[in-house]
Amino acid sequence: MGTDRLKKLLSHQQGILSKIALGVPLSEVLTEICSSIEQIIDDESARCSILSVKGQQLFHCAAPNIHPEYCSLLNGVYIGPKVGSCGTTAFSKSRTIVENIETSPLWEDFKDLALKFGLKSCWSTPIFSTQADLLGTFAIYHSTPKSPSKQDLELIDFFVHFSSIALEKSNEFNKAKQLLANLQQSNEKFKAFTKVMPDLILILSEEGIYTDVYGTSNELLLDSSKDLIGQSVKDLLSQDDAQMIMDVIKKTLSTNETQIFEYELAVPKGNIVFEGRAAALDHYHPNSPTKRHVVWMARDISIKKKAEQEVHKLAFYDPLTNLPNRRMLSDKLSTCVESIKRNKNIGALLFLDLDNFKRINDSLGHSAGDEVLVELSKRLSAIIKGSDTLARAGGDEFIILLKHVGENTQQASIECKIVAKEIQRAFHDKFEVGNLAFQVSCSIGICLIDSVNAQAGNILKFADTAMYRSKNKGGNSSSFYDPALQTLLEKQTELETDIVRAIASDEFCAYFQPQVNTYGDVIGAEALIRWNHPQKGLIAANEFIPIAEQYGLIQKLQNIVLHDICILINELKADNIIDDSFSVSINISQSQFNSSNLKGELFSTINKFDIRAQQIKLEITESMLSSDIDYTIRQMKELIAAGFLFSIDDFGTGYSCLAYLSAFPVKELKIDKSFIDKILDSTVGFNIAQTIISLGKSLNLEVVAEGVETTEQYDLLKKMNIDAMQGYLIARPMDKEGYAKWHSANTNAQ
Repeated sequence: MGTDRLKKLLSHQQGILSKIALGVPLSEVLTEICSSIEQIIDDESARCSILSVKGQQLFHCAAPNIHPEYCSLLNGVYIGPKVGSCGTTAFSKSRTIVENIETSPLWEDFKDLALKFGLKSCWSTPIFSTQADLLGTFAIYHSTPKSPSKQDLELIDFFVHFSSIALEKSNEFNKAKQLLANLQQSNEKFKAFTKVMPDLILILSEEGIYTDVYGTSNELLLDSSKDLIGQSVKDLLSQDDAQMIMDVIKKTLSTNETQIFEYELAVPKGNIVFEGRAAALDHYHPNSPTKRHVVWMARDISIKKKAEQEVHKLAFYDPLTNLPNRRMLSDKLSTCVESIKRNKNIGALLFLDLDNFKRINDSLGHSAGDEVLVELSKRLSAIIKGSDTLARAGGDEFIILLKHVGENTQQASIECKIVAKEIQRAFHDKFEVGNLAFQVSCSIGICLIDSVNAQAGNILKFADTAMYRSKNKGGNSSSFYDPALQTLLEKQTELETDIVRAIASDEFCAYFQPQVNTYGDVIGAEALIRWNHPQKGLIAANEFIPIAEQYGLIQKLQNIVLHDICILINELKADNIIDDSFSVSINISQSQFNSSNLKGELFSTINKFDIRAQQIKLEITESMLSSDIDYTIRQMKELIAAGFLFSIDDFGTGYSCLAYLSAFPVKELKIDKSFIDKILDSTVGFNIAQTIISLGKSLNLEVVAEGVETTEQYDLLKKMNIDAMQGYLIARPMDKEGYAKWHSANTNAQ
């Protein structure tokens, strides 16, 4: 390379790097890069363009000397194996040299456009990030057919490197743009930016000396940032805290890997839980190039941790009495059953239901009834041993799990009768509500748990059946489950037979309930299966789904729902009232999700109707995320890779796996109706909903509210920044024809 050219190259290099460093707009930097290479390369007809990749499309970022009409017509072109030079380069991620556009098969669909604007050759080079991600393409056009020399390619690679730096730097500038909007464009920019950062950034030497401090206010520091610099963690922190930090520094520098961890420190603000991230930082001081440092990011996650604890509490504890709820009880019951199988002893489950409790709610209101339930929970808690479990199952139902009541049935029965009498004595004193006093009693059902009767689901059913025997005796009594009473099981078997018949008779169909965003736009729907029984009329899902699940019929019902979903989507598409962003949700049960045939069953139906997988949202429950985490994530990723979306249904009512929630590739959380019902409560109800919304936002998930029934709920949810809503206020579930009419009417009205 000649001296003059080298001088030009160095001059342009300095100008380009200066603009990148100063945060000059990306278009200006890339235009400078294009102009620079056009001035240096050996052909005055050379014209440069830089395109960026967004998804599977290419967009012009700079092309100062190429006709704007040409750029406009090619803007947004999809990447492919025969899409000109740049589209092919982005597809193959390798350089593409087209010496003659007119004869190149790669330009077959675009050559007329290129030739119209006098472009005869095109050399395209991919632009990669430092992480080897494709950022865009760098193209050189000429007005005559031409092939590059070795020197041309070296020069192109030189400017491609600048383009990579500029595009990556632009991403950083975009993130900071909002924060920097009102700051002066001066040397104070960096100082102002770091001042408003929510995180604390520390530069620590390998000896544990504070070298620099950036970011948040002094309330998260043990000393002011000014006084902190130059001091050692060993002098400022307790021995244990200092040793923890030194261990992290040592591991970070020895492995050269980013360390992510949580720790707690007592600072002026109080005891704060931090999420720490430490990464090795070499050559931080130019005057001491061999001295190593770490950059330590400390983020205050105290609120997040508290929110996780609150949601965990919502999932496993009754918010009124603070007793374990049915979900925690189920977990403890399963553990108890396994223990009984191993040890061959006997436990028991007592199912309590208050007698005529409805009269208190009807006469004094639910708040009075809640006072009685809270007082009762205190009385019952005083009876239960520490090894046993008292839970509120919902409403006026309580469940007591006794882990050990004897070594044989006779001994266990006697012990359970004693406990039942103690429980009934807890009702002897009246319950006072204001100036009134109520005498309350309860009916108790008892199911013994032994190595034979050791199925958790049946134990609850049997205890419930026994409780109704006590009710039938007039209440205020206890009854043991009699294995000879198989009424419940017989009804289930009868219902299973009827379901099989109904499937063959096409009595099942999908109903659809719309979902709208906060602007009132219809963005999707949830599909709900219904049974149009010839004698009983329309039957809701909760009456037959458990039986279908138990007897392996759920997949057939899902196929019916999916079939109706596909028909509806195609009808709405034909009417041009939806686009590809519209999705319909379908509930996936535990057994379906665990089936290796799920993906095949889904694709068999959507391919038949030519439906895109992205328009099907699979709703799963929290409890499905709590077992076999690795398999669950693997199954979800396979389905997402195929195009399907995931939503967690009834969030807050199941087994929350918050420690793993961010690892699950879900798109949205759905707040259960039970929480929306209480949202106008300015304390508990509101806080629960706000916590779930905040948690979803922190994990970049969309949050949908179920069961919105009043305008007040709707308006409050909008203020709480909910993403979408569904419920009777918007529309009740409808069959395909009814939904199509509703959707058309509401789309045209918008």
